[in-house]
Amino acid sequence: MPSRTMAMLETYPKAINLDRAELAAAIDALNDCAQACTACADACLSEDMVADLTTCVRTNLDCADICATTARVLSRHTGYDANISRTLLEACATACRSCGDECAGHADTHEHCRICAEACRACEQACRDLLARIS
Repeated sequence: MPSRTMAMLETYPKAINLDRAELAAAIDALNDCAQACTACADACLSEDMVADLTTCVRTNLDCADICATTARVLSRHTGYDANISRTLLEACATACRSCGDECAGHADTHEHCRICAEACRACEQACRDLLARIS
């Protein structure tokens, strides 16, 4: 079953500058990453060693905000500006790499960080894949 994202993109009445399936996959990865980062930050705050996870929390929250914003912008196509989308995707890939690296450093101790690092890696790749397609 196609994602709700794909179902919405299929209803868009005009041409979209990108392959709709690839765009939907990127938006879904962005939303998944935003959710994972938000949940990981919250789980970090619940850990007994929370003081050791301050950077992780901050990086998670920054990544979540950047991913959510990028997903929202990519979901809009009226008056589309490839320069804005490209800039956001580059920033998002950078944030995902940073957050993935930070969470990977805690993955042996905290399962939520391992899961988050995986979501960040997948999202970074989805951003880079879409970047390669933007004209």
